Amino acid sequence: MSPQTGPGRAFVFGDNVDTDALAPGVYMKGPIDALAGHCLESLDPGFAASVRLGDIVVGGENFGMGSSREQAAMVLRQLGVAAVIARSFAGLFFRNCLNLGLAPLECPDAGRILAGDLLTVDPVAGRITNRTRSQTYACEPIPAHLLEMVSDGGLIPHLAKKLKTQKRTS
Repeated sequence: MSPQTGPGRAFVFGDNVDTDALAPGVYMKGPIDALAGHCLESLDPGFAASVRLGDIVVGGENFGMGSSREQAAMVLRQLGVAAVIARSFAGLFFRNCLNLGLAPLECPDAGRILAGDLLTVDPVAGRITNRTRSQTYACEPIPAHLLEMVSDGGLIPHLAKKLKTQKRTS
């Protein structure tokens, strides 16, 4: 992820969106692209078909609650979601996002964002710009070392990159 992302369309969901809505258990045994096709269908049946590369998911309180399934973050990334903004996140989902290369941003003003708004996200500065409404919202910045991991595609690609660099210098 580059330091700034967007503009991307906002797909807005409410409080307590659980991991089963993101990655429905009944489809967990299939490939990730099939699972992604069912992402959030219980809340918005057209979400997976209409979300595009660079779009942004916006939630309320406790986004990603429920089980620790990492596929909940994986399917969002598979669908091309650039970032997830919420007033608060379930801790395991938040960490899974970072580990899988998806930027989670806590924003107290997430409720001011409406479906379809065009957003630009700057995770370094901790700023979300709503281009549709000409508003700016503060969010918790992502520390540089975590943003580097997100930019590398997540924890495993980040570690592989570091090990490759270490081998070249030894």
